[in-house]
Amino acid sequence: MIDRRTFGKAFGLGTGAAAVTLAGLPGTAHAAGGTGHGAGHTAAPTVPPITPGTHTTFPALHQVKAGLLDVGYAELGPSHGPVVVLLHGWPYDIHSYVDVAPALAALGYRVLVPYLRGHGTTTFLSGRTPRTAEQSAVALDVLAFMDALRIDQAVLAGFDWGSRTADIIAALWPERVKALVSTSGYVITDVEAQKTPAAAAVEHNWWYQWYFSTDRGKQAMEDPEQCKALCRLVWQIVSPNWAFDDATFERTAQAFTNPDYAAIVLFNYRWRIGLLETGARYAPYEKQLATAPKIGVPTITLDPALDPFTPAGDGANYRQYFTGPYDHRTIQNIGHNLPQEAPAVFAQAVVDADHL
Repeated sequence: MIDRRTFGKAFGLGTGAAAVTLAGLPGTAHAAGGTGHGAGHTAAPTVPPITPGTHTTFPALHQVKAGLLDVGYAELGPSHGPVVVLLHGWPYDIHSYVDVAPALAALGYRVLVPYLRGHGTTTFLSGRTPRTAEQSAVALDVLAFMDALRIDQAVLAGFDWGSRTADIIAALWPERVKALVSTSGYVITDVEAQKTPAAAAVEHNWWYQWYFSTDRGKQAMEDPEQCKALCRLVWQIVSPNWAFDDATFERTAQAFTNPDYAAIVLFNYRWRIGLLETGARYAPYEKQLATAPKIGVPTITLDPALDPFTPAGDGANYRQYFTGPYDHRTIQNIGHNLPQEAPAVFAQAVVDADHL
């Protein structure tokens, strides 16, 4: 999940102001002040309707050595198509995009969906590498992944950890990002701000973060069955309208069996609330991120209305961080795992961002 301080205004949260419904995408609303297509841009194609759960698996996965990792990833679409990198969050995996990726591939995109560090088939190349998960570490992993595949620039799209990672790359390395889709808006972690309490209702939403800071939480994450039960509970809480079945959860839960899964997840949540120090390798990047750098690449932000982490205000509280071509959409009746719950809406946002 994303950091609690970003959503400190979520106390008393609503679904955001309703606006005009986007044609062909029921339940999607544009916020006032969105930016349309610029002069000279071609109109974005319309993504056909997609029934969630139409696809259950990806073609055979690939592996590539990239930076500190041997990265597992799915790839769909033509090898010379414009590149889209889809980034998952916690407690999820690449299957959040199992319907989105084929839809984008059918429109001619080369779609890459990597497992983040500590997930699925992504493993560390060396046993000596510290199993840390600072926000900049995950971003550098994605840049190394793009370098390994000789990708200079891509559309980045994500939710949860994936949004944060994409935001960081767009802020610090904008030349690598053609366009951005960021669910929940600007979610770069402000570690300093995490040192003070948020509203009680916001803190309540982050129960697992505080649980992870205890020995009990550590034991639960290191026990395979307790870990699965905890992750499934999070799915149910943050996506109250998503009627996923056992098979859907089990496909993703396979990613939790990675030997470094518990260490990576625990480090990330403990680090973001100041319980662990930033490694020297990542300190310069975290210093830059502490300034809340603006994002100037073409961006669409998405707010799932039923996600407890969606702040009130229809994106207004983070609008100032996006300085380039921009649009915002509130997605009604959808929870945290937006790409898997509403794949056509997410895929359309990717296409539209690419045409801003």
